[in-house]
Amino acid sequence: MTPDTDHLIDVPAGLKGVAVTDTTVGDVRGREGFYHYRQYSALDLAASRPLEHVWQLLLDGHLPATSTDAEDFAAETVTGRRLPPEVERVLPEIARASKGTPLDALRSALSLYGSARGYQPLWDLDGERRRADLLDLVAAAPVLAAGLYRLSRDLAPVPSDPALGHAANYLHMLTGVAPGEDAARALEQYLILTVDHGFNASTFTARVIASTGADAAAAVVGALGALSGPLHGGAPSRALDTLDAIGTAEGAEPYVRALLGRGERVMGFGHAVYRTFDPRAVMMREVAVRIGAPLAELAVEVEATTLRVLAEDRPDAPIYTNVEYYAGVVMDACGLPRELFSTTFALSRLIGWSANIAEQAEQRRLIRPSARYVGLPAPAPVPALTA
Repeated sequence: MTPDTDHLIDVPAGLKGVAVTDTTVGDVRGREGFYHYRQYSALDLAASRPLEHVWQLLLDGHLPATSTDAEDFAAETVTGRRLPPEVERVLPEIARASKGTPLDALRSALSLYGSARGYQPLWDLDGERRRADLLDLVAAAPVLAAGLYRLSRDLAPVPSDPALGHAANYLHMLTGVAPGEDAARALEQYLILTVDHGFNASTFTARVIASTGADAAAAVVGALGALSGPLHGGAPSRALDTLDAIGTAEGAEPYVRALLGRGERVMGFGHAVYRTFDPRAVMMREVAVRIGAPLAELAVEVEATTLRVLAEDRPDAPIYTNVEYYAGVVMDACGLPRELFSTTFALSRLIGWSANIAEQAEQRRLIRPSARYVGLPAPAPVPALTA
């Protein structure tokens, strides 16, 4: 019997290099070391705009045209920080059950949040209702993350401050103290730089779930699950751990050569897409130096040594610094504990996911690929059970 596979199209493993849809959200040009949100350079946005402007660009498709437009959108995000009482009541239990794993706690809390808010399938909603659900999810996530983290440390959650922007308020809710302008802006720029980054695994996951017509919270929770994998989200804390292990600029070369000798990866270097410097890493280096991050000087010296050693070891396959390397340096300087680095990254990426979820919902098309069966020939007779 001829297998019914003539209609199938072979694609590279992992869908590498395969364009699975059209998008207006953004794109990454790995060979150029460039990426953009909508039609604007992400780096230009991070240099010149606050996070809320970029959030509006991703969700609504345009930057605010006037100060009134910007204020109106910011007011919407502040309103979205309010948690349903039934969610607030169970946060201590979620914090205990997650055993101090912030990303797991956030995933559970967002799932509950969607249920408590009565989120309906995206398929059944108009664009305005989908937008409202997605905006509230993004706005509530830092409130949940900060509250859960404090509860896991036997500290009371800190109420949101409506006078503070998204990034500054997150730091405030974690520490109970309004952050300085330098720290707030540095964290804001990091969040802007990591809002979206092409069709990565978590973004694709969010869109697959959205394509089924499921509710917005389901799509976001699924994306969080994908992000938690070590092959995707990475961990800026690991790059920081490497700096700790190296200790001094002089210790960089022997440490890196020992890693390479064992066939191990140097954390904070190499990227699946970029074939030159990760532009996010370049800007994060500038931010780290600008705010006088305690580890900035060491990081710059270790980076230079590591790049030299990598070039010598692999002259035909250049490896460059990625965003994780300086992200940890900046977040550490802003007062974020290392165990919250991945969660903070997720809070940024939520904005990009929301834009992709909304776009996918508009397409109203189920993502349903095929798989080529390569097992034993079928149909085989079912054997009888022997004594």
